[in-house]
Amino acid sequence: MPKDGGIGASSKRREDVRFLTGVGNYTDDINIHGQAHVFFLRSDIAHGTLNSVDTTAASGMPGVVRIFTGDDFAGVGSIPCGWQITDKHGEPMQEPAHPVLATGKVRHVGEPIAAVVAETLEQARDAAEAINVDIAELPAVVDMKAALADGSAKVHDDLANNLCYDWGFVEENKAATDAAFEAAAHVTSLELVNNRLVANPMEPRVAVGDYARGTDEHTLYTTSQNPHVIRLLMGAFVLGIPEHKLRVVAPDVGGGFGTKIFHYQEEAFCTFAAKACNRAVKWTSSRTEAFMSDAHGRDHVTKIELALDADNNFTALRTETHANMGAYLSTFAPSVPTWLHGTLMAGNYKTPLIYVNVKAVFTNTVPVDAYRGAGRPEATFQLERVVDKAARELGVDPIALRRQNFITEFPYATPVAVEYDTGDYNATMDKLEEMGDFAGFATRRAESEAKGKLRGLGVNCYIEACGIAPSNLVGQLGARAGLYESATVRVNATGGLVVMTGSHSHGQGHETSFAQVVADMIGIDESMIEIVHGDTSKVPMGMGTYGSRSIAVGGSAMVRATEKIINKAKKIASHLLEASETDIELKDGAFSVAGTDKSVAWGDVTLAAYVPHNYPLEDIEPGLEETAFYDPSNFTYPSGAYACEVEVDPDTGKVSIERFAAADDFGNIINPMIVTGQVHGGLAQGIGQALLENCAYDENGQLLSASYMDYAMPRADDLPMFSVDHSCQTPCTHNPLGVKGCGEAGAIGSPPAVVNAVVDALQSAGKDVTHVDMPLSPDRVWAAMQ
Repeated sequence: MPKDGGIGASSKRREDVRFLTGVGNYTDDINIHGQAHVFFLRSDIAHGTLNSVDTTAASGMPGVVRIFTGDDFAGVGSIPCGWQITDKHGEPMQEPAHPVLATGKVRHVGEPIAAVVAETLEQARDAAEAINVDIAELPAVVDMKAALADGSAKVHDDLANNLCYDWGFVEENKAATDAAFEAAAHVTSLELVNNRLVANPMEPRVAVGDYARGTDEHTLYTTSQNPHVIRLLMGAFVLGIPEHKLRVVAPDVGGGFGTKIFHYQEEAFCTFAAKACNRAVKWTSSRTEAFMSDAHGRDHVTKIELALDADNNFTALRTETHANMGAYLSTFAPSVPTWLHGTLMAGNYKTPLIYVNVKAVFTNTVPVDAYRGAGRPEATFQLERVVDKAARELGVDPIALRRQNFITEFPYATPVAVEYDTGDYNATMDKLEEMGDFAGFATRRAESEAKGKLRGLGVNCYIEACGIAPSNLVGQLGARAGLYESATVRVNATGGLVVMTGSHSHGQGHETSFAQVVADMIGIDESMIEIVHGDTSKVPMGMGTYGSRSIAVGGSAMVRATEKIINKAKKIASHLLEASETDIELKDGAFSVAGTDKSVAWGDVTLAAYVPHNYPLEDIEPGLEETAFYDPSNFTYPSGAYACEVEVDPDTGKVSIERFAAADDFGNIINPMIVTGQVHGGLAQGIGQALLENCAYDENGQLLSASYMDYAMPRADDLPMFSVDHSCQTPCTHNPLGVKGCGEAGAIGSPPAVVNAVVDALQSAGKDVTHVDMPLSPDRVWAAMQ
């Protein structure tokens, strides 16, 4: 049975009270007296020479405060990239400059050319329409493979070509991997696409810049998943503002899914313009603007091959991927197709040889970066589709083939440079078979056929790496930032606590689950704990929230800081109880002397910390506040097995999901209800990718899916009731909570399950279909059946 509170209890999300009653404080709710408004004039051409920007007429229009162009940023730095990749030849990636406002050329539809600051948004928009821009259009570079061909137009004239890097991993494995394919009894090959996606959080991006001339201090309010990183990147590398003169605040954030990790041009502009105009300036993205300015996700084209021996054991795997970078390198873009993708290509299987090649390509499209799962969904989709295809070619049960090749002994060092510390893939598959009622599938298929529908069952497994670490290792791999997390625990005199964390919440329930961890350690009620995040002037330097790292890394920092608090409180309690410190125990919010009935309440000890009448100050200094930084020794490795059942209408190709089961191993669980909600959300996004979502460009680089009229988001009636289980727990062995991370799992494991199910349905009807690329829209499925 779950406890009434603390770790393992399904405590209700405390933050939901303000969200559901409409009193959340989002960035767009922030309005500073006397603020002006910003409207960006964006390019409607994908690629062209920027000959001139004439603001003469616009500058005199009503309400205009000032108009900025690229010339105003001549002394300003480039928007930085936070990760450098070294290619398979030992050369650093090509890294072009990324201006705040376009200079010389425009390189994608939506790139900002000019920015109008005016008294009202309407006046700023009117003035922007009066700006005369002369652009000489150039051929657009859209197709990745064509972009690498000799003679292709260059996105950046100062680069040798459109290849950002050609990465091989593990390069020493290549010859042996190729030899294993030569000797294989069976080889399965598959070419597939991980379709480009737009994150579409409920809250669009917003930036409000403010400047205090008297103290020369800047404040940026922004929709960010990691405000300290924004302060570091923007202050040090773009605007040259000392960190102690720059405050970044990310209040309530309405969803991120990766797209709010990155430092964007609009943030730098609003911070710069606030000083230049000597007044606060505010920008709020429209939804269409978001489609052409927010970083996109995925967009990989891959050939994957799997080699098997005569007994159906996996002997080797190799992939060749073209990964779209877009027109510029977004903050973490280079790491996604490489270290977050190549290192996961072993999946759940003991494949002895793996070689991954990735060619990252510049195109005249919106930059591409991390989107929920970031590299792991791409790896899982490739691997689980080729395993399923191999099973069908060999005529063996797809679950049996997976089980035969599962890793069963831990720790397990993969051939792609990571070590799984723990897991039990057979246990999650056992649980999936129980949840999915596979024995009843034949009956359900017959019932579908009686209705004129085709029914398919798809299964898959996944493993992901969360809480990317440690900092010294990722630094060697090209990371330009640390990947630790921080926490400060401040205990008030009356026993309440304020926990300040470098992690940031944008829908995960941190204010609830973090409080559960600290409350459980001390034995007090969760309501006594306040969680503070999102303000660089209040919280210690931290790396923010992404990659399912919050509880594993941020929570561990809290544990370490709380341990320091408890240790000091025990010293104080030992004096109050006149006992040895080693005999003091803390349980249920009270300190006691082991083996006796002598005790003192938590609140009495905390009061004594600030009213130090009962202990020697030469031994214990007053106060009760501690800070800890936690840098993990390894990733955490959540895993699971998913099953999807679909019905396909043979007349139209429409796919409907009838059943979906997810069995996950997340290690120890802090709040089961929150974890279930995270999985539900991830499944909805993964199913959206599999069936509906597709960000498309035409040959001229025009974005064809720039609104919800053209970009299909999943709705409630596209989804079934999910069956979710996370009882198969193998705790992480190297963090103090034994947790692994859960926020991205659903988006990682669901796309291959859906596609496997649709292929199964089509093959059950005698259709010679081995693969259909996502999204599996009715026209694509219908065409495949023909």
